[in-house]
Amino acid sequence: MATRARLSQGRCQPCSPPPLPSPSLPVPPSFVSAAPLTGMAAKRGTKTSMKNMEKELLCPVCQEMYKQPLVLPCTHNVCQACAREVLGQQGYIGHGGDPSSEPTSPASTPSTRSPRLSRRTLPKPDRLDRLLKSGFGTYPGRKRGALHPQVIMFPCPACQGDVELGERGLAGLFRNLTLERVVERYRQSVSVGGAILCQLCKPPPLEATKGCTECRATFCNECFKLFHPWGTQKAQHEPTLPTLSFRPKGLMCPDHKEEVTHYCKTCQRLVCQLCRVRRTHSGHKITPVLSAYQALKDKLTKSLTYILGNQDTVQTQICELEETVRHTEVSGQQAKEEVSQLVRGLGAVLEEKRASLLQAIEECQQERLARLSAQIQEHRSLLDGSGLVGYAQEVLKETDQPCFVQAAKQLHNRISRATEALQTFRPAASSSFRHCQLDVGREMKLLTELNFLRVPEAPVIDTQRTFAYDQIFLCWRLPPHSPPAWHYTIEFRRTDVPAQPGPTRWQRREEVRGTSALLENPDTGSVYVLRVRGCNKAGYGEYSEDVHLHTPPAPVLHFFLDGRWGTSRERLAISKDQRAVRSVPGLPLLLAAERLLTGCHLSVDVVLGDVAVTQGRSYWACAVDPASYLVKVGVGLESKLQESFQGAPDVISPRYDPDSGHDSGAEDATVEASPPFAFLTIGMGKILLGAGASSNAGLTGRDGPAASCTVPLPPRLGICLDYERGRVSFLDAVSFRGLLECPLDCSGPVCPAFCFIGGGAVQLQEPVGTKPERKVTIGGFAKLD
Repeated sequence: MATRARLSQGRCQPCSPPPLPSPSLPVPPSFVSAAPLTGMAAKRGTKTSMKNMEKELLCPVCQEMYKQPLVLPCTHNVCQACAREVLGQQGYIGHGGDPSSEPTSPASTPSTRSPRLSRRTLPKPDRLDRLLKSGFGTYPGRKRGALHPQVIMFPCPACQGDVELGERGLAGLFRNLTLERVVERYRQSVSVGGAILCQLCKPPPLEATKGCTECRATFCNECFKLFHPWGTQKAQHEPTLPTLSFRPKGLMCPDHKEEVTHYCKTCQRLVCQLCRVRRTHSGHKITPVLSAYQALKDKLTKSLTYILGNQDTVQTQICELEETVRHTEVSGQQAKEEVSQLVRGLGAVLEEKRASLLQAIEECQQERLARLSAQIQEHRSLLDGSGLVGYAQEVLKETDQPCFVQAAKQLHNRISRATEALQTFRPAASSSFRHCQLDVGREMKLLTELNFLRVPEAPVIDTQRTFAYDQIFLCWRLPPHSPPAWHYTIEFRRTDVPAQPGPTRWQRREEVRGTSALLENPDTGSVYVLRVRGCNKAGYGEYSEDVHLHTPPAPVLHFFLDGRWGTSRERLAISKDQRAVRSVPGLPLLLAAERLLTGCHLSVDVVLGDVAVTQGRSYWACAVDPASYLVKVGVGLESKLQESFQGAPDVISPRYDPDSGHDSGAEDATVEASPPFAFLTIGMGKILLGAGASSNAGLTGRDGPAASCTVPLPPRLGICLDYERGRVSFLDAVSFRGLLECPLDCSGPVCPAFCFIGGGAVQLQEPVGTKPERKVTIGGFAKLD
């Protein structure tokens, strides 16, 4: 009796709702507040905020409030029933399992169904094995006996992408219990659906007064007593307030049906104790769910606090967006009117053309009809007893000969023409109007392709033709299917200057015609970044990719080749513009090939520049033919060069080379005076760097930095002469990487020099200023943002 009394007392006490379970996911601060508001103001504020967030609580599939929402791997939510329906439409059968694994309501439990279902015997295990091996229960996309399980893809309606659910489908997803609580509070705040009715009453149902989390149903007083009889296990169920959404007390692992206790940061998924020790999460970052809860709650609180603290900024941006909407509406209406006006203009032109063409056809038709009518009248006059024939018959009756001759002369001419027309009959005009046919194929194609004008696409800078020398030559082109550009805008700036506060400042040149331009007066020893964009009636297009160009380290020296000193006209050929020279092997080289073991002499052919340097810094570049046998490029004192090579005898074979790669005299460390020459030796597509030169080029030979080595020949070589310092540098003229630096005697005028042994060719780089391109002056322009 005591036990029954306690049960009765617990059952008859007023039902009070149990406390909500701690959420597994953080709740927004608007619902979890540290200091709850009091009074009507707090109630009105909560109710207003609830009403304003209704769109956040709608399922993207059914557009109704969430019911048992599931969290997809893409973090979006969808109703469980909607997810099952979507998977069914995709052809996946049997993968819409209940992720919560919760007890069902009394209306759906086996005890309340047909008695036949409770007495039905389950199939034996061996029979189940035979069914599975035979392929029974397979689903689309999976072959019988497949070794790899099928991966189920779910089309997320929110992000419009396919997300992978794994082989378990919906059974591997978590329910969003926090979202369910928010939906329930929203329903209570706005009184959606009115009173909650008992789910077990006979029609008409009574208003529910109790709810049972274990039974997942709402009851009136009588039905609750009926389905929770004394002396049974159901009598231990604790009643709650009536609700339409029953949730488990905690978030359970869909794989092991245990409460989740940890969070895997690597997989970004809640896990239980068993999941934690599985091989799937080995080596992953796993933290307690409390730590993840606090971290995520702090981040969400901080972000929400920032948003709430910048409401003025949000309102300003909303006003800006609303203004943009108004401008968009006005601009769209103007665009519609412009298009309508242009199409009406096309229609007017077509109508005018149609009228003129019809008028021409009408005039041609009337002319032909008139000629045919006259021909018909003439033929009708030839009929017996009418017209010309009748008149001729009457004239024949005339017996007065003079009178007959007078009248018959003219009549005979008419009869003759009529007889001839009768014998050679053809209509006076054609009935065909084929010459009035129109060929509108081209016009129809143009009208079919009539579309809105697009802005030009981003130009493509031609890096093979773009370079910096005395000036910067920039060349570009539009992509193949890009709309045409009326003109271009070039922007450029130096990158080696200290950055100024604020936005990046560019120098700009507007309305550049053509697809190339010259940028004059660049700063020496600088790095420029350039970009181009096109413009047409539709507006400006996108910028091209930035291209970086190095300018020469010194002002460019302009000179021509002068072959008056030490030159053999038989072996050296200088071009007409005096910017290229080619050496042709002669008889001495053939004798050297014939007498390799007995010794021979090879002649050195020298070409000098027609300009000598006496001060400052100078730079020039040249290209050496990779097939050249032996070429020396460098500088020297003009007097020493003339003295050494003017009428000098042949030097000995390359079997003896005292300069070891260059004539700078760097090998003799005991000589304090600077050498009068400085040459870089090039042969067979390689550059020979002498002892001590490899370290200057950042290279190391086989025997250490002091050993001679070779480097590939670049497309262009640059020579930089510093007259005051008495130094000359050899550079890669493309990347401006240093190859060799050596001293030079600058006690007198210094001029460029080129030496040839055997066949070879050298081409001086042509100054950019001589190209007939559009010039864009860099100096003197105002800097624009």
